[in-house]
Amino acid sequence: MAYGDATNEASLAAAFSAAESVGFKLFFSFDYAGNGAWPKEVVISYITKYAASSAYFQHGGQPFVSTFEGPNNANDWVDIKGQTGCFFIPDWSSVGAKAAMAKGVADGLFSWAAWAWGGQEMNTYVDASYRDYLKGLPYMMPVSPWFYTNLPGYNKNWLWRSDNLWYDRWQEVWYLQPEFVQIISWNDYGESHYIGPVYEKSMAAFDIGRAPFNYVKNMPHDGWRALLPFVIDMYKSNTTVIVNEGLVTWFRPQPRAACNDGNTTVNTVSQLQIESLPTEVVEDHVFFSALLGRKADVSVTVGGVVVSGVKWLHTPDGGAGMYHGSVAYPNTGDVVVTVSRNGELVAQVSGGSITTTCTDGYENWNAWVGSDVSPALDLKIPRPIGTDVCVEGTGVGNFAGLCEFACKYGYCPVGACYCTMVGEQRTLPNATGITGYPATGEDANYSGLCSFTCNYGYCPEGACATVSSPLTIPSSSPFTPSACVAGAGEGNLGGLCSYACNFGYCPIHSCTCTAEGVLVDAPAANSSLTGVPVSTVDYNQYHGLCDFACSRGYCPDGACELRSTLDPSTGSTGHDSSSSSSTSNISNDTIAFVGSGVWEDPYADCPFPCTIIFPDMRLGSPTIIYPPPYTTTLQVEWQGSSVTTQTDGEVSTVTTTTRVAESTTVDIPPITGWGFWPVVVNGPTDSRITVHPTPRLPPSTVIIADDPNPLGQSSVTHAPRPRTVIIPPYPWDTRPYGKDDSDDNLIVPKPPAITVADGPVSPKCTNDCGKLCSDRFCGCTWACRGTGFTYSDVDTDDDNNSGSTTDDGGSSPGKGSDNNNNPDEDDDDDDDDDGGIDFGWGGIDINGNSPDPNANNEDSNK
Repeated sequence: MAYGDATNEASLAAAFSAAESVGFKLFFSFDYAGNGAWPKEVVISYITKYAASSAYFQHGGQPFVSTFEGPNNANDWVDIKGQTGCFFIPDWSSVGAKAAMAKGVADGLFSWAAWAWGGQEMNTYVDASYRDYLKGLPYMMPVSPWFYTNLPGYNKNWLWRSDNLWYDRWQEVWYLQPEFVQIISWNDYGESHYIGPVYEKSMAAFDIGRAPFNYVKNMPHDGWRALLPFVIDMYKSNTTVIVNEGLVTWFRPQPRAACNDGNTTVNTVSQLQIESLPTEVVEDHVFFSALLGRKADVSVTVGGVVVSGVKWLHTPDGGAGMYHGSVAYPNTGDVVVTVSRNGELVAQVSGGSITTTCTDGYENWNAWVGSDVSPALDLKIPRPIGTDVCVEGTGVGNFAGLCEFACKYGYCPVGACYCTMVGEQRTLPNATGITGYPATGEDANYSGLCSFTCNYGYCPEGACATVSSPLTIPSSSPFTPSACVAGAGEGNLGGLCSYACNFGYCPIHSCTCTAEGVLVDAPAANSSLTGVPVSTVDYNQYHGLCDFACSRGYCPDGACELRSTLDPSTGSTGHDSSSSSSTSNISNDTIAFVGSGVWEDPYADCPFPCTIIFPDMRLGSPTIIYPPPYTTTLQVEWQGSSVTTQTDGEVSTVTTTTRVAESTTVDIPPITGWGFWPVVVNGPTDSRITVHPTPRLPPSTVIIADDPNPLGQSSVTHAPRPRTVIIPPYPWDTRPYGKDDSDDNLIVPKPPAITVADGPVSPKCTNDCGKLCSDRFCGCTWACRGTGFTYSDVDTDDDNNSGSTTDDGGSSPGKGSDNNNNPDEDDDDDDDDDGGIDFGWGGIDINGNSPDPNANNEDSNK
């Protein structure tokens, strides 16, 4: 329920009235993402008003309340809980279980991680993390049947593989037995995980989200509800009665390569996942699950042709329960799935078809779902599962073999493995008495598994050993999927891809991910800042990259433009006309873009408080600043491999990583002009404040090709890869800017002090405006000590370029409060010059960071 929705009041009244009449239970889930945060007073009023209803769900006598996101408003819930006595289980998945519990107000947690990653089947590693950090507090586990969305208006266009999801997830629920289960969702048509009816009047999301086609029309999902009474009873009571047998069938309407894929991806960079193409991941299968009182046969025809090889992949112990299978189809046509027993029909699903005819020209990645329920049969009671154990399971990577062996015998530790089916305890192999330990270099996640499997005859080298050795502590979870840590792009995308892919944001339709590893945390984004593609580039290729990079301080000219919504004068010349506000040293007030006339007549107006963006100052021809070369150290990294044959004939491949730190010198392009740092102005109404525009020499972003083989090894074959080197806007060389190594400093005119008054923006910029600070050094102005900038000005009557010009809050970026207002103390080379700026440089530390922004800059050859 989103804040401020016009239908909230009427809908709540109707919903509670209907629920009260039939004994149904409801609880509030406040959506903090859709329309922003809920005011706590409104939340308190709703809970207070409806908690007394007979339809409101209570947990231990407390009204049950949840959220969709909202971790930044965690403190509100101290008062909300205090005044309502609610039992609070939020979904704060965006910060993860550890951070969510650290906020100290949740009574339990709900996870939104209901879908598989990439080409994997659904696992329970995220669920295990929640259980671990909850330490016995209630967990609400998510279950969902499908996920596909293509709503460009919401910047959403991806799928998560869902082929066997509806069956697999309920098996995982039975095994984990969480306190609560929430099905996602009843009617979210835009993300294709609805299990409720499709209502034509509820298709607004496709218009608002600018969907290229309606992928829900004629795509019923009602069939997924057919087996819910059974799976819910088994979860809640460990047993039930089978009154009717039934069949559920689902499939996509087109083969995966039949139509335009709509640029849909598997996974999404919006969540820093490695993207794949759907054709590489989804299966052209017909999927089917059945609830049967005893064993029966299943068959599939497509276009009247019998599909061979159809069989159940999962069957329940004792014969009564849920069956599941799938089969690849060789042709197109009407699909008919039949369950029969001894030649007699039990259930049959028809009505859907597979075709190469596209949906409005596109591949529809949604599922068609059908179901059929047989007449009542003699009551069948499936085996209770209260004492069941895991009888089938697996794990990721090096854990797969261990988990597959251990899980089938009932030992399936949550966290290292995930269980895919429960059943009766299988007979254990004869114990060997061998004690197993994690192999050298492995961690404690292997301890229980190796102890169990080695004792029962399976002790694989590379995972387990029979001699104890010190355990390692992994720097990251071995169960977390890899992220992109380096990437490249063609042409003008090179810099953006090189920057963004380093931090996991590597869209497959724009960039190529060249290395995978542990996710590197990106610089914090400014939530009020975005970038938009310039008008000369492909919007779809650049849009997400510009937003990601510009909001973090990297906004390359020729590809992106920085945008703010705080001032209408920031209209776009690119594809978008809106976004957000400012960089770290810009206030959340009016942004005033002033025109170049301010240099001739040094007066400006802006409504206090405001942030002034001055126009660029260009150097007259032939004046050019020649920066000295920039030297930094870059880390070059690459992988190799070796193949080893064990004594038992098993072949294993070992991957090695080599890293070399290389000193690199980069030539810097000449500078013919520069902008100025933004100036934040605040003062009493009708006051006048003097500010000093501070030059901001543009840092450069240079794309270089790294050394592909710095050690000269014959076995290294990878090609040179492009990478981005950030050139900082501060001195890295003691030589003055001038020609070659001469000692003559280049003197250019000093910008005048500007008197600013409270009022409408004036002179207002109409063209060639200055730009919002768009690089990673935006927080550093004159306050960076030792910059080397000095004014050559014998007239010291204008505050001597000091930082603070008033005592009432009006200020401008300056040299810092400890510079004694003496413009000549930093560099005596300018003592005899008049009316200019001297560019003699000395080394400094930007905001306490290393002077080298490329420190620890790893190579893209990972």
